[in-house]
Amino acid sequence: MNQERLMQIIQGPVVSEKSNRLTEKYNQIVLKVLPNATKTEIKAAVELLLEVKVASVRTVLLKGKQKRFGRFVGRRSDVKKAYVSLAEGQNLDLEAAATKTAE
Repeated sequence: MNQERLMQIIQGPVVSEKSNRLTEKYNQIVLKVLPNATKTEIKAAVELLLEVKVASVRTVLLKGKQKRFGRFVGRRSDVKKAYVSLAEGQNLDLEAAATKTAE
C-alpha cells in the first residue's frame, strides 16, 4: 500500500456520546474515512498514524439526508465511518496523536 494513500484515508475522529462510550467500554475508536477505503487500508492507516495494534475494523456507509433550507432543497454528503477495535492491552492517547499529525 502506498504511504501517501494511507495518510489520506483517515479524515478525522467522530466525536459523539456514542463514540465516547465505545472508547471507554469496548476499547474502540470511531473514525471518518474515505468512501472508497477498504478495511485492510483502514487498519494499516490506523496502525501507521496512531501507532496502535488493531484487532478488527467494521465499516458503515451513511447516506446523506435530504434537507430543506426554506424553499430550497439540499442534500448532505455521504459519510463512511470505521469502527476500529484495538488489540488487548492497547490504549489510544488522542491528544498525543493530534500533536503528532499536526507536525
